[in-house]
Amino acid sequence: MIILIRKRLLWGSALFCCFLLCLSGILWAGHKSPRVPAFSAREDVPVTVVIDPGHGGEDGGAVSSGGVEESQLNLAVSLRLNDLLRFAGQRTVMTRTEDVTICDEGLSTVRQRKASDLKNRVALVNGTENAVLLSVHQNSLPSSPVTHGAQVFWNRQEGGEVLAKIVQDSLNTGINAGNEKHAKQIPPTIYLMKNVTAPGIIVECGFLSNGAETERLQEPSYQLKLAAAIAAGYLRCAAGEEMPS
Repeated sequence: MIILIRKRLLWGSALFCCFLLCLSGILWAGHKSPRVPAFSAREDVPVTVVIDPGHGGEDGGAVSSGGVEESQLNLAVSLRLNDLLRFAGQRTVMTRTEDVTICDEGLSTVRQRKASDLKNRVALVNGTENAVLLSVHQNSLPSSPVTHGAQVFWNRQEGGEVLAKIVQDSLNTGINAGNEKHAKQIPPTIYLMKNVTAPGIIVECGFLSNGAETERLQEPSYQLKLAAAIAAGYLRCAAGEEMPS
């Protein structure tokens, strides 16, 4: 019986991912500017999803051997994720919608601007009532160029672990087939996740140290697939699904 229920959940997740992917492909087709919100959220939704495209502007994050910067991939996936969740009736806020650093004006050094950027992201999350944080990033492991796949990490706030494991399950179904990964708790050294008071996860969408995966991560269709899997996982969690074993 448990196995049958598990299979039904997996099929449900896969079908929902496919639905979101097809729908998002239709709705994004013809968008000349991905910075224009496509949908309106319901006002009665109790939670606000803060979508955080990691890095930005002069802080490109991880960089592939071919010069592909993490920050732009993070933004591309996050914009699609935002549209999907808003279509599903969720209230969302994005920490950035352009390739910029979210820092205070008048700072003279890169170090100061990066520190200000992180503090401002924390302030936005902590200033949002009933927030849940979805932070989108890319991974890199030059010592192992064959390593690939999407992995989720959770912070120490209540609810983070359940969310991470359900989103990871969704990514394993829709993205990591044959290369399944386990969600893990994020180290306490990560400033953003250490200082936010909301449950939060970091989704490492792929490895820029893997050439083939870097190519996929630049494809709009694959970015939509990632966004659909993340959205499906979040919505499963919001609907009260229990944490996968």
